[in-house]
Amino acid sequence: MAIRRLFVANRGEIALRVVRAAQALGIETVIGVSAADTDSAAARLADRAVVLGPGPAARSYLDARLVVHAARETGCDALHPGYGFLSERAVLPRLCDAHGIVFVGPEGDMIEALGDKLRAREMAAAAGVPLVPGTNEIASASDARREADRIGYPVLLKASAGGGGRGMVIAHDGDEVEAGFQKASAEALAAFNDGTLFMERFVGKARHVEVQLMGDGRGKVLHFGERDCSVQRRYQKLIEEAPCAAMPDALRAQLHAAAVGLAKSVAYRNAGTAEFLYDVERQEIYFIEVNARIQVEHPVSEMVTGQDLVQWQLRIAGGEALGLDQSDIAIAGHAIECRINAEDPALDFRPSPGRITRWQPPEGDGIRLDSHMGEGATIPPYYDSMIGKLIVTGDTRAQAIERLQKALADFRIEGVPTTIPLHREIVAHPDFVANTIHTRWLEQTLLPSLAIAAE
Repeated sequence: MAIRRLFVANRGEIALRVVRAAQALGIETVIGVSAADTDSAAARLADRAVVLGPGPAARSYLDARLVVHAARETGCDALHPGYGFLSERAVLPRLCDAHGIVFVGPEGDMIEALGDKLRAREMAAAAGVPLVPGTNEIASASDARREADRIGYPVLLKASAGGGGRGMVIAHDGDEVEAGFQKASAEALAAFNDGTLFMERFVGKARHVEVQLMGDGRGKVLHFGERDCSVQRRYQKLIEEAPCAAMPDALRAQLHAAAVGLAKSVAYRNAGTAEFLYDVERQEIYFIEVNARIQVEHPVSEMVTGQDLVQWQLRIAGGEALGLDQSDIAIAGHAIECRINAEDPALDFRPSPGRITRWQPPEGDGIRLDSHMGEGATIPPYYDSMIGKLIVTGDTRAQAIERLQKALADFRIEGVPTTIPLHREIVAHPDFVANTIHTRWLEQTLLPSLAIAAE
């Protein structure tokens, strides 16, 4: 049954993105907003906006019962969670199901299974997907030391229920492993109410590569190419591009096959992303996790495939078949995305809420800006600091970089500090241009050099 009225359970640029995709399909939209977002771009564009609660997310966007109640009371037959907030919490699809509302995403049991990294590793192993050499659950610091001696140093301690770099510690010897075990476990317990840890071999110069997937829940899964997300700070992505120009075609085919095979083995439904480490020195890929939602960086995949992934999410949720074959999805050109955050890199990336007094976005060929901001807009203090995504495309990576450099030079935001100056430094750096970066390049190479230059 096609979706008639959609509840959008998110805010910011992704809420605006979902509203536009739904309206393009003729779907009526209702958005739930906090008191801080009543005049947001998404609230103005949606057919109706309802206030969930006050500004703090715990009393609005993160209250699953409140969100589903609002969807039911406004007569919505489907709900899109966006990303972040409740998008990967099994409670939301389960509540939707209990109240006869279609959840635009995987079912609750799938979200729960994939959200547990140990279970996800087991699912990947069962599907024959290559894994980073590692362990199952580690019971104690002494066990961690023994396993690290077996795997070989350095190692990475990781929270089973974790994400976003929380509950992750790198250790280079046995003493660091034991100290790191206590630190990572405590951090994971505080962040996720689950201190379970496991361990993997740490790949020092790896690239972070992920595959965009879409499944119909009945065994058909397609990929929309891969993305290179190696420009990171504290495991948070800053820049993403598609395709991964550093990967040879034979390994690329292996990557796609592994991601699709895993999703097929669990009859995955709707949008998801399989994430991998690419060990450049060994020319090997290792499974990391599956993100069971649409991701921030999905626009670069859209730009190189010509497919609207959010519309596909809505069509599949509405019961439509995945009416494409893999041969219908061709990768053309190159796309790069910069996450524009209201943060001050000079002050350890401190968030900078406030009012935007000037908003002058770039224009020109191959430029796409996904943002809910504009001149006079206010950035609330309650939420993630991302205020936009600048996506630039070109026929080649070199052309995309050239266009991106100009677009960043032309982008003017005043009133709050942003990460635009840092992005200008990144995309002009010889390592980025030569495509020789890795996941720790930003922290090990660029940021220290900028700190020295500022002294």
